[in-house]
Amino acid sequence: MDALPLVALVAVSAAVAGAARRTPVPAPLLLVAAGLLAAYLPGVPSYTLDAHVVLPLLLPPLLYTASVDSSYLDLRANLRPVALLSVGYVLFATFAVGWLAYLLVPDLPLTAALVLGAVVAPPDAVTAAAIARRVGLPARVTTILQGESLVNDATAITAFKVALAAAVGEGMSWGAGVGEFLLASVGGVGVGLLMMVPLHWLRTHLKEALLQNTLSLLIPFVAYAAAERVHASGVLAVVVVALYLGHRSWQVDFATRLQEAAVWKMVAFVLESAVFALIGLQLPFVLRGLGSYGVAEALGYAVLVFVAVVVVRFVWVYPASYLPLWLSERVRRREGPLPWSSPLIVSWAGMRGVVSLAIAFSIPLSTHDGEDFPARNLVLFLTFTTVIGTLVVQGLTLPLLVRVLKLPGRDARAETLAEAQAQSEASEAADARLAELLENPSNALPDPLVQRLRTVMERRRNAVWERLGAANPVSGESADDTYRRLAREMIAAEREVFVRLRDARRIDDEMLRALLRRLDLEEAAAYRESDGA
Repeated sequence: MDALPLVALVAVSAAVAGAARRTPVPAPLLLVAAGLLAAYLPGVPSYTLDAHVVLPLLLPPLLYTASVDSSYLDLRANLRPVALLSVGYVLFATFAVGWLAYLLVPDLPLTAALVLGAVVAPPDAVTAAAIARRVGLPARVTTILQGESLVNDATAITAFKVALAAAVGEGMSWGAGVGEFLLASVGGVGVGLLMMVPLHWLRTHLKEALLQNTLSLLIPFVAYAAAERVHASGVLAVVVVALYLGHRSWQVDFATRLQEAAVWKMVAFVLESAVFALIGLQLPFVLRGLGSYGVAEALGYAVLVFVAVVVVRFVWVYPASYLPLWLSERVRRREGPLPWSSPLIVSWAGMRGVVSLAIAFSIPLSTHDGEDFPARNLVLFLTFTTVIGTLVVQGLTLPLLVRVLKLPGRDARAETLAEAQAQSEASEAADARLAELLENPSNALPDPLVQRLRTVMERRRNAVWERLGAANPVSGESADDTYRRLAREMIAAEREVFVRLRDARRIDDEMLRALLRRLDLEEAAAYRESDGA
């Protein structure tokens, strides 16, 4: 197996994603554009999306990292809108888009149209998270979009299986379809609930950070595979496990948390970059498969399906947002008034992604009767154009829409104040605990070390309050920034001495690595201290 094409894909996509950080264009859009251009460059190898690779190997880690970083409490507080979008909207979009495609596209059978509807129904988890981070959406809107995108893949995959069974001639009844959906959803949640406590126990009882992080990397694949083995939803199993582990991550050893955060940040960056580049690279395969449909004709159908996808989301989101408020006084009291701009943003933030393409590529070539799957190539093309259309049209205009609506972003000062108050309460508890411990003779320490403990604690207490203070009139820096800069300068001076001593053969390389690691940890501690983290 030639590994060079895979290495090239990862390297180039990572470079493009890194360059995107210096431009106003969101990284997903730049990566898709780069993929589209690279697809026709001479010498670029063929990259074909395979559902048997994307779903079990790429989707679980992406879902896991997004779920671990999500707030279980916020998702629970917004369970109603999240459920209406991740389940209700996906099923509605499957039927509505499928029926409209059946009416708009000549010679497209209803069963194939419903397959198309299921394929393009779910907005993408990776896209939603990336765009939400970039444009600074309000916290509740971000929570709803992320919650929707974590669960909707499970609904869409199940709907796709039911629609596909009808299209290939398996003759699945409505009752069997409902049973398939219940098995996937209830089974996926059940597998996640069964696995989450033992996995958390393992994470808290393994003593080595290296083993704990190895387990962390395996968890999403194990959860997904276990659920799929019993024909349940691997997506839901991964999300349930990840939400539980993320909610209880404070019980894991600090070294594990530090390593795990760095490892998963890198994994998510690499996979997200490669996934968006892969979307653009699919264009040659999609165009080659059009067959009897001309490109101009197929593009006309693509525009109609894209408009249908966008309109159907608006048709669902606004009633689903306001009807519960109008019908239930309890919902009104709990959730308060809903500004008209929030459903508008949720409706427009419906970008599709790699999961839709992967599902579409899994459509078989023939039915059970041995005949060609009806309009398979056109379904692939319409899926591709819908993904590209939503990424480009909605992805590019969403930041502008947020600015025009002047949505209130996160209140940085209020958040810093809340953080400072929390740190103050925690420092009081730490001070009381230290006094209690020092009463025990077995904990006796020299006074300078006791003062050092108290100084570090006071520094943590004061660092957040200092961020609320005025900047230095000379440098323009906050006390925070100055502290961090001076600490780094001092550590850099020490580091230069250690290297000079190694070069003079007064210490060996093993000792140098130990000394540098100690400095690295101190520099990280100084950064986290001044950053309030």
